[in-house]
Amino acid sequence: EGSVVEHDKLQVESDQAFHVGLTAIHQDGGSSVTSNAISLGGQLVRNEVTVVFAAEGSESTLNGLSVATGKQLIDNHTTINHAKPRCVSHELYKAILDGTSHGVFNGKIYVHPDAQQTDAKQTNKTLLLSDQAVINTKPQLEIFADDVKCTHGATVGQLDEEQLFYLRSRGIDLQAARDLLTYAFASDVAGRIHIAPLREKLDTLLRSRLQEGRIVKDV
Repeated sequence: EGSVVEHDKLQVESDQAFHVGLTAIHQDGGSSVTSNAISLGGQLVRNEVTVVFAAEGSESTLNGLSVATGKQLIDNHTTINHAKPRCVSHELYKAILDGTSHGVFNGKIYVHPDAQQTDAKQTNKTLLLSDQAVINTKPQLEIFADDVKCTHGATVGQLDEEQLFYLRSRGIDLQAARDLLTYAFASDVAGRIHIAPLREKLDTLLRSRLQEGRIVKDV
């Protein structure tokens, strides 16, 4: 009760690896949990995060970033159970997909009948860097209480041509402009990690990947 936890997961395994992971969070009253799940490696990846609010007045923040290329498949499933009143959840999952990679996001928020005054926000954003990359996104809200504030949404797109034009008009070449905008998209999630050495390591990995043609090496 009243505890504060940050759980950071950085997955940079071999491009031949199969990775299946579960993070299960059970929160007591007044607790606060932040989960940052970053996936860069693996051939087939499945991340699952579940949250149960078991007492009033708790807060949970779920952040995720997937960066895939080649034939990678990165699959993120999240479930947030608002079982008690006056709990807050924030969720932001982003994906950057290149090559023929495949991303999946399935996020479910379940608001139980007794969970009045729930505040839940869920957002999924995907950046497609090639015409062959694919994303399947399914944000879900199931609400059985009437005094709640809940939102969810998903966006899928490519790099903004106007932003690319602006950068190129300032003397930045096309590839550097693409890398800069891609890095900015990723850093929105990466910057939320509060442990400085881990955040710096991730920053280095992201920059290195862009410079090397978006290929993740084993670490």
